[in-house]
Amino acid sequence: MIDELNLKSMKIKIDFKEIPQEILDIAKKFQENKKELYLVGGCVRDMLMGIQPKDWDLTTNAKPKEIQKICSHTFYENDFGTVGVVLDKNNQKIEQIKEKLEKNNVSQETKDLLEKELVIRETLKNIEITPFRTESGYSDNRHPDKIEFSDKIEDDLSRRDFTINAIAYNPLTGELIDLFDGLKDLKEKKIRTVLNPNDRFQEDGLRIMRAVRFSAQLGFEIEENSLKSIKKNKELLKNISKERIQIEFNKIIMSERPEYGLNVTHETGILEYFLPELEENIGVIQGGAHVYDVYNHILKALQSAADKKYPLYLRLAALFHDIGKGRTAEWSDKKQGNTFFAHEYVGAKMTEKILKRLKYSNEIVSRVTNLVRNHMFFADPDKITLSAVRRVIRKVGGEKEVWDLIKLRIADRLGMGRPKERTYRLRMYEAMIEEALRSPISVKDLKINGDQLISEFHMKPGRKIGQILHALMGITLETPENNNYEFLAKKVEEYLKLPDEELEKLAKVGRETMEIKENQEIKKIHRKHKVK
Repeated sequence: MIDELNLKSMKIKIDFKEIPQEILDIAKKFQENKKELYLVGGCVRDMLMGIQPKDWDLTTNAKPKEIQKICSHTFYENDFGTVGVVLDKNNQKIEQIKEKLEKNNVSQETKDLLEKELVIRETLKNIEITPFRTESGYSDNRHPDKIEFSDKIEDDLSRRDFTINAIAYNPLTGELIDLFDGLKDLKEKKIRTVLNPNDRFQEDGLRIMRAVRFSAQLGFEIEENSLKSIKKNKELLKNISKERIQIEFNKIIMSERPEYGLNVTHETGILEYFLPELEENIGVIQGGAHVYDVYNHILKALQSAADKKYPLYLRLAALFHDIGKGRTAEWSDKKQGNTFFAHEYVGAKMTEKILKRLKYSNEIVSRVTNLVRNHMFFADPDKITLSAVRRVIRKVGGEKEVWDLIKLRIADRLGMGRPKERTYRLRMYEAMIEEALRSPISVKDLKINGDQLISEFHMKPGRKIGQILHALMGITLETPENNNYEFLAKKVEEYLKLPDEELEKLAKVGRETMEIKENQEIKKIHRKHKVK
């Protein structure tokens, strides 16, 4: 869409066909009340890029009280004039769509339409309307000391952070207002501040992180003067709360280019203000199978986790899995590289400290630290036994956690520059995990048990109970539908009348059948993972 625009024009008419009707209805209300209303910021940028907006921000020459009169169901609880508009009370429409999607008789065509509508409904949960305004005085390098409402859209666009976010769009007339060449920067894939970059960053130091974040998210380069200004003003990050830095850091991590984003934070010098520990690994040679130093290996493991669309906690685990190598490095002439004894334990302690410093939730801290501590779970291939696998599963916390370790190991391997993500050894380990996790075939699977044989059939505790249960296993494994109480109870009555020698023969058949079935299940697992 960008290529079709006349970039030299300040005001351009453009037709965004997929603006929700609710937004158009709000715009009509403002028009009826003789007030201007524009879409602005990220939603306009995203539409120009052909991306579904995540939310809808609007700006107007109406004042907060006027906005509340024009719109119903609003809330106003801030010092910046922003009025929130609630379109779907208690998310009723969203829940209705979800209910329709859960029905089995929904056609694929209807399902696709409902899913598209659900995405749009989610964006309409957050609609904010802010009066045109000017800002001045930023004594904390984060918030304006003074805000004044304005009647001119030009004033409002002039206060915004980057040119690509300073484009306004009238949803009724199709008029696009671009005072600062935001369209040109979108086409050229540039992140550029509105007007003087030093002013923009000194007004709000968090914009330094936002510039890198947009660069990583959108695949844009930071324009030269803006980049120089980031380096010049990097110390402003000292004044920004760790919670706000964490939010921008997460967005870099969750972008499609986290490796690039973190490299920019290093090159501009801002990494030292929120994650200096990562820089301890720059130039730390690994040797052996590793072609990258520790720093670049870590970033490539993170990028691999992003390429795999892993969730935040797994991407953080990929980022921190070798964070302790810089502090444990000891040179080895034999290896022609460093060894890193117990780096996973040192790294786990560092990870916990870093995540707490950046104000992550206890759940994230616990999950990521656990993965870092245990990521060397099969360092010695000769010790991969089923009992060792079971110990690992217990140690890391269970089924979900052990499969997370496998995912982390894949990202780790890809971060070494290895194109093959699943070696025979890893496939073997996956097979053994699956084998260890599955419930072995056992008399416990029967719909009748020893306690019932004692209480309902008046049997005495002893060897005969085991014989009957194993005999029952033989017939239920051959014919699974026999595993119901009525059938089994009748068979128990028959077995109680048999001589001991005959009952023992049936029990032996049952034990042998169990062993055969168990081996068959294990072979299936091995075939699935292509191991012997």
